[in-house]
Amino acid sequence: MTDVRTSGGPSRRTVLGGATAVGAAGAVTAAGLGGAAHAAATPVRARSSGPRLLSPEARHLVGRLSYGLTPDLADRVRRAGGARAWFEAQLDPSSVADPGTARLIDWWDGLTLDAATLWERQVTGVEGGWVVMADYERWTLLRRMRSRRQVLEVMTEFWEHHFNVPATGDAAFTHRVPYGREIRKRALGTFEDLLRTAVLHPAMLIYLNNADSTKKHPNENLGRELLELHTVGRENHTEDDVKSSARILTGYRVDLWDTWAPYYNELDHWTGPVQVLGFSDPNPSSDGRALARRYLSFLAHHPATAQRIARKLAVKFVRDDPSDALVDRLASVYLAHGTAIKPVLRALVKSPEFADSVGAKVRDPNEDVVATYRVLGIELARPTADNSGANAVLWQAASLGNRPFGWPRPDGQPVDNVSWSSPSRLIASMSLHRGLSAGWWPTVDTTYRAPTDWAPSFPVRFDHLVEHVSRLLLHRPASRTLLEACLTATGCSADEQITADHPIMRWRSWNFLTTFLDSPAFLRR
Repeated sequence: MTDVRTSGGPSRRTVLGGATAVGAAGAVTAAGLGGAAHAAATPVRARSSGPRLLSPEARHLVGRLSYGLTPDLADRVRRAGGARAWFEAQLDPSSVADPGTARLIDWWDGLTLDAATLWERQVTGVEGGWVVMADYERWTLLRRMRSRRQVLEVMTEFWEHHFNVPATGDAAFTHRVPYGREIRKRALGTFEDLLRTAVLHPAMLIYLNNADSTKKHPNENLGRELLELHTVGRENHTEDDVKSSARILTGYRVDLWDTWAPYYNELDHWTGPVQVLGFSDPNPSSDGRALARRYLSFLAHHPATAQRIARKLAVKFVRDDPSDALVDRLASVYLAHGTAIKPVLRALVKSPEFADSVGAKVRDPNEDVVATYRVLGIELARPTADNSGANAVLWQAASLGNRPFGWPRPDGQPVDNVSWSSPSRLIASMSLHRGLSAGWWPTVDTTYRAPTDWAPSFPVRFDHLVEHVSRLLLHRPASRTLLEACLTATGCSADEQITADHPIMRWRSWNFLTTFLDSPAFLRR
């Protein structure tokens, strides 16, 4: 084991050897991802020592609207004046300094290049578009780990899934990075602005075939998904609505396979009367851009869209089966505030249903990866090799069954629990937790916390160590169930004295730490 000391900070390590897993950590997760959360379990004993904890209510709010509560984030919440004040500040991202993300985009060269250059590099064999997209996914994961603007990152992900353009398309990759950037700018604005920006962006035009749609041959893909997925939903329109929807959007083109520049061609715009749901227009002009804006505004303000967005937000942040009453209230706020997103989020977190949803949501694979890196304090440096940590983190996400923007269909990644609660997902998560707790991989350009840094002091009773680490990793007192699991996993006794030379500190720290990370308290957000 190699230790590196930093001035005024904890010892760090880049490599830690380990032993064969005994599998005892599974005692905590015998019920799988659907098991009871530790919040409902009896604490071992009340203690005032150790890392300070937020209240359970604050822990719930911050944990649900971030990529994982850490001691550093808890300190920031306290300095902000509490969880509600922190949340309100998060709704104004420009008020939150975010130094950890400023230069990340420079770590991968392709992320700052324009569409024509990206295509030229692909066709000449310099760098494939799939490589650029993999780097975009890595950059996204690193932003989620490092950003202090956690609510902005969470909402950016939510909308990038809602307006899904997979990072796997051979043509859409040319515009995929700026597409994500435009969504991030509007993630806490209005849905109307988001809808217009996403639907008319060249990345979406390419992905759903509007880039080569003409009045002679209107392509219905974008017009259909705009209705089915982005706004009113599948049960609220007809095939005639789809046809008119596609005709309204004709004229928006992209110069495919050459300059990749977006443009509007009046010669390709279909003219004549159109009608979609309650929207109708004579559509006499060959310039249909004003028509498209009116149409998208109509859809954004449609009551069915309000219901759809409200329900999706409630499923993401409250529970998989939100009450109709909650959805109706959120939809009313959405419409009353002109599709503004912030008022809906405020109403959501203030609702009794949100307060009652502790432990009701499972981390999806990407949330698990990001939260694990954050809580273990693993530091990733600018990549210098293919197997650098900042590159390998994408392969770790893929090993759990999904990578950012890897969902292949236009409906976007699911936000419910059942999609991410399979036995194979749980086993993959346990493998991830073990490898990162041990520092086995990645090791290049990656720095891990030293095992001895998890102890408050030496010697320390084992049950006191469990309490201390529970506060660090789970931000809650250790339950009796958790203590029993730790005893089983390590073979220690509750009153055993742990020193810096104890096997748990020398070569079995992973066996101890994974018991916390494999628990329902961590696998839920």
